[in-house]
Amino acid sequence: MLYRFQSRATSDLIMLEPQGRLFLEILDKPVKGPGILVVADLPAAIQKIEAAIQAEDTQKTQAQGAPHVDAEEAPEKVWLRQRAKPLLDLLRRSLAAQQDVVWGL
Repeated sequence: MLYRFQSRATSDLIMLEPQGRLFLEILDKPVKGPGILVVADLPAAIQKIEAAIQAEDTQKTQAQGAPHVDAEEAPEKVWLRQRAKPLLDLLRRSLAAQQDVVWGL
């Protein structure tokens, strides 16, 4: 299943279900069915995603003091900061253009 985030300010953003669900949960939005972020909601949405990134960065910094697993055993992790960049770009461009963001499955 895929999530498609759309705005008239930018091209569509397509995410796999786990990542799309994660961001909708961060934004306190329903994960089933279509939804909308109106222009007035965009600053708060951006702030929530940035707060989640900051929380993960803090957790990552604290974990660096823990014993490391052998690099061959540990899969490379894709951090929230990396996954959020395209969505944050879409939200910021939509806010600048005063356009709503919609999504669907």
